Amino acid sequence: MKHILLLTLSFFVTGTLFAQSETITIEEAQTEFGIDERINNWFTPISDFIGSIVFYGIPIKDDVAVYRQTTILDTVKLETPRVDTIVTATPYMDTIFAADGSFTLEQKVKEDITIVTSEYDYVPRIQEVYDPNPKVAFTPDMSSDVAYDKDIFIRPRANGGYSYAHRYDAENGDLLETNKPLAVGQTVDLDGYKFSIDVKEPLAFGEGYRMVVNNIKIPIVLIVLILGALFFTLYFGFVNITKLPLAINVVRGKYDELEGGNPGVESDQVNISGGDNPDTIKVEGQEGEISHFQALTAALSATVGLGNIAGVAIAIVLGGPGATFWMILAGLLGMSSKFVECTLGVKYREVDADGTVHGGPMYYLSKGLKERGLGGFGKVLGVFFAIMCVGGSFGGGNMFQANQAASQFLGMIGAEGQAAGAIFGVILMVFVGIVIIGGIKRIGSVAEKIVPFMVFIYVAASIIILVMNFGAIGSAFGLIFEGAFTPMAVAGGFIGVLIQGFKRAAFSNEAGVGSAAIAHSAVKTKYAASEGIVALLEPFIDTVVVCTMTALVIIVTGNYINPDGLNGVDLTSQAFNSAIPGFSYILTIAVVLFAFSSMLSWSYYGLQSWKYLFGKGKVSDTVYKVLFCLFVVIGSAASLGSVINFSDAMVFAMVFPNIIGLIFLAPVVKKELKKYLDDIKVFKSKKA
Repeated sequence: MKHILLLTLSFFVTGTLFAQSETITIEEAQTEFGIDERINNWFTPISDFIGSIVFYGIPIKDDVAVYRQTTILDTVKLETPRVDTIVTATPYMDTIFAADGSFTLEQKVKEDITIVTSEYDYVPRIQEVYDPNPKVAFTPDMSSDVAYDKDIFIRPRANGGYSYAHRYDAENGDLLETNKPLAVGQTVDLDGYKFSIDVKEPLAFGEGYRMVVNNIKIPIVLIVLILGALFFTLYFGFVNITKLPLAINVVRGKYDELEGGNPGVESDQVNISGGDNPDTIKVEGQEGEISHFQALTAALSATVGLGNIAGVAIAIVLGGPGATFWMILAGLLGMSSKFVECTLGVKYREVDADGTVHGGPMYYLSKGLKERGLGGFGKVLGVFFAIMCVGGSFGGGNMFQANQAASQFLGMIGAEGQAAGAIFGVILMVFVGIVIIGGIKRIGSVAEKIVPFMVFIYVAASIIILVMNFGAIGSAFGLIFEGAFTPMAVAGGFIGVLIQGFKRAAFSNEAGVGSAAIAHSAVKTKYAASEGIVALLEPFIDTVVVCTMTALVIIVTGNYINPDGLNGVDLTSQAFNSAIPGFSYILTIAVVLFAFSSMLSWSYYGLQSWKYLFGKGKVSDTVYKVLFCLFVVIGSAASLGSVINFSDAMVFAMVFPNIIGLIFLAPVVKKELKKYLDDIKVFKSKKA
């Protein structure tokens, strides 16, 4: 607890320094260095390229989303009153006398100066909301590839008629055509892409529309993930539902006596290998390093976190409230995938003579498939997974966490400038660098204390807000179900909403990704299936419970409309703050702690994969840890869009080898489950 308080205090002291020195330090950095912008400009093309490869998809349909835009004048109180000088000109005739007494008349201007003082200013902004019944009928030509990802803006002209602006790259804001005249019924040709409009009702001045043309593709990796989860759910007889009570009992320790003394995975059945970081030894013995509860909290520290706080908001922004339904379904199906991969993580783990454990997909892919006569194929899958897991630890387990923690923290203290993110990243890097030396022992200890506290605070605040808005909960679920099956075209209709829901759910709970199997492989148990049963709880807690609460808070508070164009943790923070004023400060603490604990667990995942690839040694370990720390700074400074692209690409690339291997090894898991359930029956009969 002292370490938690020290970490929190240090960040807020840092925040005070940020706030006091922002005007000088950050502004100088912005002018002279532009660190954040340079990092982002360097990193964005890389993330876009990797994302385009991993998320290659099958074209499904094209769709159009229409948004109504209204110009609003926000009243802003000025710190220093503004002084306006108004000069009025009144012409008059002046008489000019000469030395000889003659004169001439000359017209002059008399200047009257009026000073107006105001404490307020008016700042225009664009409020944008989805419009299912727009005043403008937009007819695009969907026959050409150049139609994809286009933004068309329609505005009325002050002197009558309309004008349009055309933006091709919505994310980077590249305008190709601006303020061009447009007549009703006129067909516009933009480099081969044609469209026309029909105005049903005249637009008021200051009112306009944005039309977004989407090309909807289903990423192949998402198809693999969904079909795999469906297969495991059916193959194991809906294990995600039927074995949920058993999972709770195992975590409660009801069968600890069984696992400590009855038949199971005996010592001579465990694969032994030499070499590892001795700091990972939590409990001496070949059964494992940490308890069921510690393994659960260590894995939850990597799953329950910013994926729940920021990821849900991203899903709603991109897919509307309906994305929540598909997140819940993805969480339920993901419970089956988590069961299979964590069972295999324990089954094929390697245990050193000193009790140190190594496990995860790279081990069960290579060893398990070798048992089935596919040794070469398994080795390739194992190596590919390990490479992607290292990348995933740098991306989703590091950069995304650092990015959203920086966004929330810097937003709270009002720090701006192009070096603020990098400075925050350096500070966070120092704390992460200190802790990751501790290995799984430290992670299990810290996560066991932090995760329940974080989940309790966050869930309690969510419940309070939902109770405050109890009457709106029914309508919120109505929006969720309506948006899931008859969705708005915001993300491309039904398919687009489904994609966003499954994508963000998988990123949040990591089911099918394989990462959590690394942490669960270190559990103290003689039964591989027992830990798979425990792992069922993760997607349920993470997605079905916590993610749903976050979505409901955003919806019942009305922030799903998102007129300010917020995204990620900023939108969630606004939702909580609108219901509980000042809660953003508490949420900032939670965000930093969530990010910190997630980074600790992912550093362990990445390190185990690094060891698998490059061997077990201090020099090799140090190289990985230094690289991991450097990515903290990059993630803090880069833009959210580029960070998500890279993080998603690395994390979802792990799905390909993992799901393929899990399908081949499903019969092994079925045998392990039967053995565990049979021994439980014997144990109960002896206790009766």
